[in-house]
Amino acid sequence: MKEGFILKKIISIAARNVSFSDNGQFLRKTRVCAYCRVSTGSLKQSESLKTQVSYYGRYIKNKAEWEYAGVFADEGISGTGMLKRTEFNKMIRACELGKIDLIMTKSISRFARNSADCLDVVRHLKNIGVGVYFERENINTLGADSELVLSILSSIAQDESRNISENVKWGVQKRFREGKVYIATKRFLGYDLNNEKQLTVNSNEAQIVKRIYSEYLNGRSLKEIKSGLEKDNIKTVTGNRVWNKSTIEYILQNEKYCGDAVLQKTITVDYLTGKRKKNKGEAPKYEVKAHHESIISKEDFLKAQNIRKRKALKYGNLPEDRDKYQNRYVFSGKIICGNCGASFNRRTWNSKTKVKQIVWQCRTYINEGKSSCSMKAVDDITLKAVFVRVFNRIYEAKEDFFKRFANNIEKALKQSEKCEDVLKVDREIENISGKIKELVRKQIKGELEESTFDRKYNDLKDTLQEFKNRRNLLSYDDEKYKELLERNKKIKKFLEGREGTVTEFDDDIFENLIENIVVITPTHLEFHFKNGMVVEEEFIKKRGIKGLQ
Repeated sequence: MKEGFILKKIISIAARNVSFSDNGQFLRKTRVCAYCRVSTGSLKQSESLKTQVSYYGRYIKNKAEWEYAGVFADEGISGTGMLKRTEFNKMIRACELGKIDLIMTKSISRFARNSADCLDVVRHLKNIGVGVYFERENINTLGADSELVLSILSSIAQDESRNISENVKWGVQKRFREGKVYIATKRFLGYDLNNEKQLTVNSNEAQIVKRIYSEYLNGRSLKEIKSGLEKDNIKTVTGNRVWNKSTIEYILQNEKYCGDAVLQKTITVDYLTGKRKKNKGEAPKYEVKAHHESIISKEDFLKAQNIRKRKALKYGNLPEDRDKYQNRYVFSGKIICGNCGASFNRRTWNSKTKVKQIVWQCRTYINEGKSSCSMKAVDDITLKAVFVRVFNRIYEAKEDFFKRFANNIEKALKQSEKCEDVLKVDREIENISGKIKELVRKQIKGELEESTFDRKYNDLKDTLQEFKNRRNLLSYDDEKYKELLERNKKIKKFLEGREGTVTEFDDDIFENLIENIVVITPTHLEFHFKNGMVVEEEFIKKRGIKGLQ
C-alpha cells in the first residue's frame, strides 16, 4: 500500500419512509409497533391474542402520522422472564436496529411482571430513543415523569405475579399430599408416560438400568460402568454416546427405579427467575410407596445404597454429612478459580516420589475438563508457604498498614451523626411511595376520576421529590463501613497478640485473617482478607514441592 493512502469504507444507508415540509424541513413518520402476550396456550387465550393483533394492526395503520412497524405477539409464555419470549426479543432487536420509534402494549402486566426486567428494558429503550406506551395506564415512557409511575406499576404487577406463584405452589403441594405425581420422562431413562400420565416401563431402556445396577452390585466402579456402556455403543436417554459418571450415580440413587416416588426434592427459591435448589428441610417431602411398576427390586436398590454409603464412608464423604466434610480442611471452600469462579477441591496425586502429593484443583476442570476451564492445580504446600510469606510481610509493617486502612474508613464514617436524619427521611419516602402506589392501584381499578388522580398524584410526587433531594444530601453507607472497621480492629488485635513472624503455616492464623484466595495463575495468588484488603503475591516455584522464589 502506498504511503499516505487511506482505505475508504463505504456503508450503505437504507432509504426510509420520509417526507419534507413546504420549507424543505425533514419530516419522518413515527414508526409504531405493538406487543401482545397471553400467558397460556388455551383456545380462549389464542382467540384473545388474535383479537389484540387485529386491533393494534388497524389502530396503527389508521394514524396518518404513524408508520406501521408490525405487531409482535407471544403465546403461552409467562411474563415473569424475558428469555423465552421470542417475539419480545425480536422486537427489542428491531428497536436496536433503528426500525421502531414507539411500542404500544395493552398494560404493564402484559409487557412484564418482573419490575427489574421491565425497568431495565424500558430504560434501555429510552436510551436509544424508543418509547413504550401503556394503554390502560396512559403512560408514555418518554414522558418527563413516567419513571416513578412505571416503577410503582411494575411493583404492583410483580405483586400479582408473586400471588400467582404462591397459588401454583399451594396447588402443587396439595397434589403432593394426595400422592398425585407428575414426572417428566423426556430425560428419565427407563420410563414413558401413558395417556393417563402414569409411568410405564420402557423395556429397551429398562435393560440399560438393570445392567448399571447389576454391574455396580458386582463391584464395578462408576468409571468402569461408564467405559463399558460407551464401548458397547449404548446411548444415554438424550442420545449421547458419552456417559457422565454423575448420570450413572443419579440412576443408582433414584428411588423411582424400585417403584417409589419422593416428592418435592427441590424447591423454588425465587419465583421471578424460577431458580430451584435441593430441599434440605426448608419444605416438607412426600414419599409415595409402590407408586408405579419397578425396574429394580427393592432389595437390589437398598444394596446399591449401602454400597454407596460404604464408599462414601471410606473417603469421609457421607452425603448427609457433606457440608461438614467440605470444611474438614483449612482451605476448603476458600480457594476460588480466577478463570471461572468455581471453588477448588482437595485431591491426592500419586507423585513419582514415595510421598503422595496433596493439590487443590478447580472444580470445573475436574468435572468438565480442560475445555471448560484450563486452570492448573496448586499444591497444598505451596499455598501454605506463600501465605506464610504474605503474613510475615504484613506483620512486620502492621502499624503503618492498618493505620492507613483505618484512617480511610474513619473519613467515610464522619457522616455517621446523620444516621437519625437519614432514617427519618427514609421513613417519609417509604410512606409517600406507599400512598402513590395505592393511588395508582385505585386508578387502574377505575375507582378515581382522572382529575382527582392527577391532583393527588402531582401533590404526592412533588413532596416525594423534596424528600429525595434531602436524602441525597444525607447519603452515606454507615453500616458497610462500620462492619469493615470492626473487622479491621479484630485483625489488628489478633496480630498484636502475636509474638512475632512465623516459620510454618498456622491454621488458626489463616482462619482469623483470610476470607478466600483467588488463583489468578498457579504462581499468582490474591489473598482476600476479612477486612476487605486484597494482597497479591506472585512467585516462581523452584524444582521440588517446597521451594519458592
